[in-house]
Amino acid sequence: MSEIQKKDLHHLGVAQLAKALAERKVSAAETAQHFLARVKSHPELGAFVALNEDATLAQARVADEKIAAGKAGALGGVPVAHKDIFVTTDFPTTAGSKILAGYQSPYDATVVRKLAEAGVVTLGKLSCDEFAMGSANENVAVPAVGHDKAVPVRNPWDASRIPGGSSGGSAAAVAARLAPAATGTDTGGSIRQPASFCGITGIKPTYGRASRYGMVAFASSLDQAGPMARSAEDCALLLSTLCGPDPDRDSTSLDRPAEDYSRSLNDSLEGLRIGVPKEFLGEGVAPGVRAAIESALAEYEKLGARRVAVSLPRTELSIPVYYILAAAEASSNLSRFDGVKFGHRAKQYSDLADMYKKTREEGFGDEVKRRIMIGTYVLSHGYYDAYYLQAQKVRRMIADDFQNAFKDCDLIAGPAAPTVAWKIGEHGDDPVADYLADIFTLPGSLAGLPGMSLPAGFDGHMPVGLQLIGNYFNEAKLLGAAHRFQQATDWHTRTPEGF
Repeated sequence: MSEIQKKDLHHLGVAQLAKALAERKVSAAETAQHFLARVKSHPELGAFVALNEDATLAQARVADEKIAAGKAGALGGVPVAHKDIFVTTDFPTTAGSKILAGYQSPYDATVVRKLAEAGVVTLGKLSCDEFAMGSANENVAVPAVGHDKAVPVRNPWDASRIPGGSSGGSAAAVAARLAPAATGTDTGGSIRQPASFCGITGIKPTYGRASRYGMVAFASSLDQAGPMARSAEDCALLLSTLCGPDPDRDSTSLDRPAEDYSRSLNDSLEGLRIGVPKEFLGEGVAPGVRAAIESALAEYEKLGARRVAVSLPRTELSIPVYYILAAAEASSNLSRFDGVKFGHRAKQYSDLADMYKKTREEGFGDEVKRRIMIGTYVLSHGYYDAYYLQAQKVRRMIADDFQNAFKDCDLIAGPAAPTVAWKIGEHGDDPVADYLADIFTLPGSLAGLPGMSLPAGFDGHMPVGLQLIGNYFNEAKLLGAAHRFQQATDWHTRTPEGF
């Protein structure tokens, strides 16, 4: 590989980079140094919250040794950055919150460990909304690399706009070519929505396919890890590595063996039935977004797929259902952050109860407090049956709606979000505006279905993402459909100006 090509390493996707490393056209150490330099040269995005150059380069040297010995994994030497919701031994983990300031985990999350076993080199930790609660990556309390205070992550396509959330740091880093790929988590759309807003590809697998061990919990029945990268091919390689059973550590991990999600990448789309819910292209969808999605669907028809009209009648109910159930689980999960064992503790307090109160008051941000209070309320005596139990019943109905739709189609398609990324601060003190932006990603999350977003065009100068939803364990079919689309289009190859 020439010196000019080495300068352009950031333009290679995961599959291309893995091939170059395996063929020893470039070393893992050179690759790591290249990406570390890019991260440090773009602090304005606020995407990274932690670097450890010594640890990264040490991992890269080990990768080079294994490649030379013919013992490297499938992703040997490829740098990947992790959302700051996954615990890591070599990097601090804060989940974007003051309450975990200074926390260093004694173990790696299973997702981090599995990628490391495949040869991945950890590039650093990425900004996220506090405890993954948000749709904009504005709810951040941890200073970004190159900053002395917390800053919102900025969208590489327009620095005045949000990148989406809660995996906004992951999406921005991949879009700006600061990392070939990143991990993200999706509770109500936090992989798919930022992938859409930043013009990259991201996939959330079926609930339980990726272990939640070592992933700081928000809503345990919804949280799921997944990869964010440039293309479906790259996501397939990463997903094949990070999925699989973890029965000794995660009781919600499914007892299904790991799969090769690349197996269907080149399958023909002839006869594929793509269901388009009428609820996904109704009122509230921006005209430019609608046009991009319609164009993408027309491209699928050219590739041999068939468009089918379907209905998901309870789509609008997914918002209240999600924000009841997720808040309820958050209020329970976040009770462990009390200043006793780890993280922030108030400096002045009169007794144990006062210490709890002041620690949580100082450590949690407004959005986290809001969700804890809502969750505690809906779980309280007298309200559990009226809110939480009813929400669980509607959740089952939403899942049933999908199964009815899948009787007539193989995949479901529509926009990942009703608009493109909005301006930073535009929603101000109106959290409901953020909640409404998740309307198309929430139903699939509540049903536990696999879903992904892939670049499908632009509305003005901002990317639009096409969301594909599959039935349970149909990740390979999703990735195959996305890959064939990306072979026929170039939206996923577009790079923001200046990066």
